[in-house]
Amino acid sequence: MNVYDSDRMQDLMLACGYQLTDTPDGADMVIINTCHIREKASEKLFSDLGRLRPFKQQKQQQGSEMIVAVAGCVAQAEGEEIFKRSPVVDIVVGPESYQTLPDLVGKVQREKKKQLNLNFSPNQKFDSLTLLSQKTGQTSAFISVQEGCDKFCTFCVVPYTRGAEYSRSVNQVLDEVKKLVDGGSQEIYLLGQNVNAYHGLNPDGSVCSLASLIDKIAQIDAVKRIRYTTSHPKDMLDDLIEAHGGIAKLMPFLHLPVQSGSNAVLKMMNRKHTRQDYFKIIEKLKKACPTIGLSSDFIVGFPGETEEDFLQTIDLVKQVKFTQCYSFKYSPRPGTPASELLNQIPEKIKEERLQILQTLLNEQQLEFNQQFQDKTVNVLFEKTAPKSQKQQPNTQIWGKSEWLQSVVVELENQQPPESYFNKILPVKIVKARPSSLIGKLL
Repeated sequence: MNVYDSDRMQDLMLACGYQLTDTPDGADMVIINTCHIREKASEKLFSDLGRLRPFKQQKQQQGSEMIVAVAGCVAQAEGEEIFKRSPVVDIVVGPESYQTLPDLVGKVQREKKKQLNLNFSPNQKFDSLTLLSQKTGQTSAFISVQEGCDKFCTFCVVPYTRGAEYSRSVNQVLDEVKKLVDGGSQEIYLLGQNVNAYHGLNPDGSVCSLASLIDKIAQIDAVKRIRYTTSHPKDMLDDLIEAHGGIAKLMPFLHLPVQSGSNAVLKMMNRKHTRQDYFKIIEKLKKACPTIGLSSDFIVGFPGETEEDFLQTIDLVKQVKFTQCYSFKYSPRPGTPASELLNQIPEKIKEERLQILQTLLNEQQLEFNQQFQDKTVNVLFEKTAPKSQKQQPNTQIWGKSEWLQSVVVELENQQPPESYFNKILPVKIVKARPSSLIGKLL
C-alpha cells in the first residue's frame, strides 16, 4: 500500500510540473513516505532526515530551496513533533490527506511557513487521485480499494494512523483497472489494510463484496491475474472462499494473517477469531481450491505469551503447512493497548522463539517449492533477475508463478530480455531453492 501511495504522490507532483530525480542532491522537493508497522520506524525517519540536512543547506546557499515533506503513518502518529525534532521538514501530511500535497507546497512557497495536514478524508483523496493518469508500463499494478481498519487489534497502530474502514466505489476501482491494463498491466493487486472487508457501492447503490469485485475485474479481458492483500480471518466469508475455486484469474495464493496459534494470545490481541475458526477457513479454502498456497503473519513473544501458547503456534503451523510467511518479535507501538501491558516477554526468549518458528517456516517453504521440481509452471515475467542486472549482457529474467514464487530463467538465445517482459510463459522448473525457483523456458 505504501508503494501505491508513493506512486500517487509522484503523480501529484508530476502533474504540478516536477520531474523525477534519483538523488536528493539538487532536488527541489523530497518526500519521505513512512510506515509505522515495523519497529523503530520513527528512528529511521529522523536518521533519513539527518542525511537530507546537508543537501537542503546546499540549496539554501545557492539561493534556492528544497521542500522536505514527511508523509505516511509515522507522519500521522508523530504530527507536529516531527517539526520539533527536525527543522529541515516543511510539510507533514498523513496517509489519508496526501492528495493536498500540491496545495501544501504552494503554501510553503508563498507563506514561508511549515504546513501540517493529518485529516482523515479518504473519499476526498480518491476523488482527487482518480483524475490522475495512472502509472503505466507496470506488469503488476497495485490498486488501493480499501483503507483503514475497525478491528483494533491491541498491537496495531493502523486504526489510529489510517482511520476507520473505507471502501472505494466499484466504478472508481474498475476505471483505475482499465487505465492500468490500457497501459500494459496484466496482473492486478487489490490492496487494503483489511481488504476482504471491502464493501464499496455498485452504481445502483447496493453493496459489493470483495468476491463480487474480483468477479467484475476478471471480466476485463486484458486482466490476466488478480491477487489481493491483506485479509483478516473474521472477514473471510464463503463467497470469497468460493471465488478461489470459481474465478480462474484469481491466483491460487492467499495471505491470511493468523498472528498466533493460541486462543489465549488471540484473545489478548483482540483478533476476534480463534485457532479453530482459522482451521475451518483453511479447510474450506483447500476444498474450494486444492492447489492453494497459504501465507500468514506471526507475532512471537506477545505480552503474556507462555511456552504452551508458543507451542500451540508451532502446532498450527505444522497442521496448516504454509508456503511463505512473515514472522516478527513483538515490539510495542506507542499508543496501542498492548504497549501498556506489564507482562512483557524478555528479549532473549522472543529471539529464541522466533528462531524456532522461522526455521520451521523456512522448511515448509522449501518443501512447497520442491514439489515443483521437474514440473511446468506459468510465469509472468517482469524484469531482469537482480543478480544479472550487474552482468553485461543480462542473461537472466525474473517473474512470478501463480503461487507468487520468484522464478529465475537463464536465457539461452540471443533474444533481448525485454522481449519476454509482460508475458506469461511456460517454464519447466529445474531447481527449487528456499526462496525461489530456477527454470527453463519451454
